[in-house]
Amino acid sequence: MLGIIAFFVMLGFGVVVPVLPVYVRSFDVGYLEVGAVVSAFALMRFVASPFCGRLIDWAGERTILAIGIGIVAVSSALVGVAGSYAELLLWRGAGGIGSAMFSVSAMTLLLGSTPPSRRGRAVGFYQGGFLIGGMAGPALGGLLATISLTAPFFFYAGTLAVAGLIGLVLLQPKTQVVASDGATDAPVPFRTVIRDPRFRAACLANLAQGWASFGVRSALIPVLVVEVLREPTASTGLAFAAAAVVQTIALAPAGRFVDTVGRRPAIIGAYAVGAVCMLAIPFAPSIWVLTALLCLYGVAAAFMGTAPAASVGDAAGPGSGRPVAVFSMFSDFGAIVGPLVAGALVDSVSFPVAFASGVVFLAAASLYALRMPRLQQKIS
Repeated sequence: MLGIIAFFVMLGFGVVVPVLPVYVRSFDVGYLEVGAVVSAFALMRFVASPFCGRLIDWAGERTILAIGIGIVAVSSALVGVAGSYAELLLWRGAGGIGSAMFSVSAMTLLLGSTPPSRRGRAVGFYQGGFLIGGMAGPALGGLLATISLTAPFFFYAGTLAVAGLIGLVLLQPKTQVVASDGATDAPVPFRTVIRDPRFRAACLANLAQGWASFGVRSALIPVLVVEVLREPTASTGLAFAAAAVVQTIALAPAGRFVDTVGRRPAIIGAYAVGAVCMLAIPFAPSIWVLTALLCLYGVAAAFMGTAPAASVGDAAGPGSGRPVAVFSMFSDFGAIVGPLVAGALVDSVSFPVAFASGVVFLAAASLYALRMPRLQQKIS
């Protein structure tokens, strides 16, 4: 059910991704303001995340998941009818509150319901729901943009409504995790979790992911395609869709690698490859080269999306609402600051320097993962 919910969420989000920066620019604002809209969503996620653990304890994962999706749906529709840049910024930011409620509750439910030996594949399957939606979303968003720049936001609201109903009606309660030897996976005190190098490496990796992928890449590539490569908006959607297909194909082997070989080598290698791709993207001479680089980045992202989350589950155990919230906040912080810094760097310096800001964090995550224990995850 979480995979199906993820599909509908990402289908709508993917529709919005190639359109949002161009839609913001239609309000006659600069690149910094484009980055601010992306950052506003992440900022409110960051602010709301610390409260999600208590909300989950009070109402349960399913209820908080459904309410969160509902908030994002309403805010998305309001973005589509915004009459000014200030309104757009306000409603996009409000959607971040609901997004935090959804993502923390969904990941808490997922990590608490799977044994350590299968967490990589479980997270991969969940990520697969997002990515399958992401295959159709960007291309559909590019087509909808030819009708109206606001149409994708109403479509997004509709897919979120479907996802929220599925979560509220069909999603089953969390089950107790039982390992292959019959032992239960006990929760770990938070003060112990934050000292675990696996958790710290996962948080730094999520910071890099938020800054480079959700921040720099999402904010600047659509503008790079339209204003530097002189391609139509639809080309951005097709490039992102191709990358999503490659990433989805890579998820199954990535999840198995994470569970059998280990989280540590997955993070080290994937983030190093991601750094190289991010460094090369602004120098792409054509949409075809850019698409190839995004596809290679998609292979790395298959590992980026599974290994850090699995590491959080390893360090925190079940009932990990607070560690998941903190883990999520690192990504949000990167997505808040990343687009602002990148947008300012494009305005004052150049696109390559803006993308280099993401390279720094990706490389740092790869290097810090060397401190993780050399433990091989075994199949139960």
